[in-house]
Amino acid sequence: MPAHEGHHASYDAVIVGGGHNGLVAAAYLARAGRSVLVLERLGNTGGAAVSTRPFAGVDARLSRYSYLVSLLPRKIVRDLGLDFRVRTRNVSSYTPVERDGRPTGLLVGGGERRTREAFAALTGGESEYRAWQRFYDMTGRAAKKIFPTLTEPLPTRDELHRRLDDEEAWRVLFEEPIGAAVEDRFSDDLVRGVVLTDALIGTFADAHDPSLKQNRCFLYHVIGGGTGAWDVPVGGMGALTDALATAARNAGAVLATGHEVTGISSDGRAAEVTYRTADGEGVVGARHVLVNASPRELAALTGDEPPTPAEGAQLKVNMLLKRLPRLKDGAVDPREAFSGTFHIAEGYRQLATAHAQAAAGRLPDAPPSEIYCHSLTDPTILGQDLVEQGYQTLTLFGLHTPARLFDRDNDAVREELLTSTLAQLDAHLAEPLADCLATDADGRPCIEAKTPLDLERDLRLPGGNIFHRELTWPYAQEETGRWGVETRHANVLLCGAGAVRGGGVSGVPGHNAAMAVLEELGD
Repeated sequence: MPAHEGHHASYDAVIVGGGHNGLVAAAYLARAGRSVLVLERLGNTGGAAVSTRPFAGVDARLSRYSYLVSLLPRKIVRDLGLDFRVRTRNVSSYTPVERDGRPTGLLVGGGERRTREAFAALTGGESEYRAWQRFYDMTGRAAKKIFPTLTEPLPTRDELHRRLDDEEAWRVLFEEPIGAAVEDRFSDDLVRGVVLTDALIGTFADAHDPSLKQNRCFLYHVIGGGTGAWDVPVGGMGALTDALATAARNAGAVLATGHEVTGISSDGRAAEVTYRTADGEGVVGARHVLVNASPRELAALTGDEPPTPAEGAQLKVNMLLKRLPRLKDGAVDPREAFSGTFHIAEGYRQLATAHAQAAAGRLPDAPPSEIYCHSLTDPTILGQDLVEQGYQTLTLFGLHTPARLFDRDNDAVREELLTSTLAQLDAHLAEPLADCLATDADGRPCIEAKTPLDLERDLRLPGGNIFHRELTWPYAQEETGRWGVETRHANVLLCGAGAVRGGGVSGVPGHNAAMAVLEELGD
């Protein structure tokens, strides 16, 4: 909506930021009969969970930033009546490798028998597959117990421990570095690497980091939906935020884009939110303010002490191909290999080496990354003519590239990293990826890359950190409140990814902030 049109002088709740968590909170509060205003800096809602057409003149609507769904509770979809669906991937992952001078790999998916045979062909026996089954049976049991707690008041550590009721899972997930469990249970370097990658998405850590930040990342990656499955959003990630925006508007919330919040003042009972637009400045009153931004932005808006600086550590690449490339491993169809997570340079030793090199201040020689093809599972993101011609999307997520590496020259380092990352992929292809890239209306290859510094510039992610800060354990600690969204200001709540149990496309912080408000109001 244009600046100053349709605003009241005050609202029950003003939400700062129209990303998916802010929209979840807005929809819940408006459906409960509360007056709600969402103020969004950009010209559109959705934040990092958007779909865009990044390539000029090409009808391909890509999930530009976030791209898969696991942590979004079905409860939120049902409660808000969202017109949103996901599709499962039949293949979980494919990891190419060269063994004894020949190209091979590990395909996980396509049924238990096929996966067992793939493990046997790679490792020469049954032991790794049995270990794999035991390990993920354990994480699956933990997921069923832990995931439902994310939309409940925060349990204490002891309460969550009792609820899990599984000493092995508790030790592996919460007490010892995940590297110990990986090394104890698996022998094959490639298998070890595939397991470890879930601990490193957007998290710069070694497998044995004593802080256990890698464990927290791993935990959130294996509990989603109570199963740990990562699903494809039908229509792209923007389909979710479009559905949330519709639900919020239909319930009566006012969504104001092009409104940048510049300050929040509060006495604990009432608050004022100042903002600016292209037409000037304004102020609006609120009983509660929900901040769908990072803890750093929250501190800047309230004048509080800023938190410890956050740092992202990933490369995000979006591509459109005329066709999928052929693989050197002729035993696997590219349509299967790329439909799941395609791991590149993610052997266990490779991951350790890449981390050590980046920690020493240089780009990894063999940058690890993973790719998947959205359009194989959900072709609706492509125009019909592209579908008929066999075009496909590829999404690449690179690991172990902390923001500090880009400080000297973001553009030059981005190009250097992209070149070396794609070279690692090409090593497993029977034809160069460049030969498969589509071109846009201006004849340029359909490929774009985003570094942590790009994400900080575009989306104000602190240090480009996709979680806004290091992920937290999903239980109460000294500084957390009842729902994990509370701040030192009684009526100012944090509903973004930096809240306790935040991170990923989940809607959980938005849900929990709304529940905290409604609980206080007696609803």
